[in-house]
Amino acid sequence: MKLYNYFRSGTSHRLRIALNLKGLDYEYVVVNLLKEEHLQDRFKKINPQGFVPALDVDGTVLIQSPAIIEWLEEKYPYPPLLPSHSLARQHVRAIAAIVSSDIHPLNNRRVLQHLRKDFGASEDAIHQWCGQWIAEGFDTIESLLSQDKHRQGFCFGSAPTMADVYLIPQIESARRFKVELEKWPNILAIEKNCLDLNSFRLASPSLQVDA
Repeated sequence: MKLYNYFRSGTSHRLRIALNLKGLDYEYVVVNLLKEEHLQDRFKKINPQGFVPALDVDGTVLIQSPAIIEWLEEKYPYPPLLPSHSLARQHVRAIAAIVSSDIHPLNNRRVLQHLRKDFGASEDAIHQWCGQWIAEGFDTIESLLSQDKHRQGFCFGSAPTMADVYLIPQIESARRFKVELEKWPNILAIEKNCLDLNSFRLASPSLQVDA
């Protein structure tokens, strides 16, 4: 496997976590977003959308991190990232979707660049923009976590699931945008438990070769 990614990309971060949890080795290929390498023809031949991550599996390129993570779960079912019960799977996917659909797209780099270049947004305004959507999503996730009486250290149960895979990179992003996290104690407790595991810790942006 060959992973085209960028150290600070939240979608790349979540895929690194998933690959680590599955115990899969991969070649780390840097696509520097600051140098806009993702927009150059060389990378567009790999992923026509010009997004990271992209995962090359024996010459077949997989794109879109949610689809890749679902593929990993189907291809490499152990250890599982989804619970066995259908309602529990829905719960885990819902938390993941709050991050992937309701938070992350609104503080994605291309959106923020659009706000800067076309609307003249200052960095303070950018942080306020990101903080608004992160806070709304985290409020919902914190409420869901508080209601789950069977949770044991992670977003669901006693082992990491797809929900944790999505949540941890978003916490990293929240800190980058100077969001105060103390109002979400369940989320912070989950982060601590996840970062005690090498699969999460070794995927952290600060430990990547291009950091």
